[in-house]
Amino acid sequence: MIKYLLNCKICRLEFESWFASSKEFDKLKKKNLLNCKQCNSQKIEKSLMRPNLANSNFKNDKTLNNIKNVKKKLREYQKFIKENFEYVGEDFAYEARSIHYNKDKNKKNIYGKASIEDVKELKEEGIETSTIPWIEGKEN
Repeated sequence: MIKYLLNCKICRLEFESWFASSKEFDKLKKKNLLNCKQCNSQKIEKSLMRPNLANSNFKNDKTLNNIKNVKKKLREYQKFIKENFEYVGEDFAYEARSIHYNKDKNKKNIYGKASIEDVKELKEEGIETSTIPWIEGKEN
């Protein structure tokens, strides 16, 4: 789908309309099936649409504020995890199994990295895990 800004050459009305493709617009124009909704003229031309870019007003958008709040909450979770859990890096799946199956081993809280496949396998084995998005450094 493509949206065009259309101009009537008779009454100068500007209006937007959607088309399946640019070829569809050309085909309808050639068959005189496009007309102005104000004066019914068939002298309709398409003009360039300005791109829909985020501008300075976007910064005040509720969505942007929600994103910032989510990132702030994620950073709070990360801080808690770093202060209360042991980082085991890429060995997360191994360490989780070791804690789960070794009843003599001291139960400890761990965090680290695991593939989606590792997490599925841990779940199938009855080993409870949680995942959260991890924001590195000053990422926006």
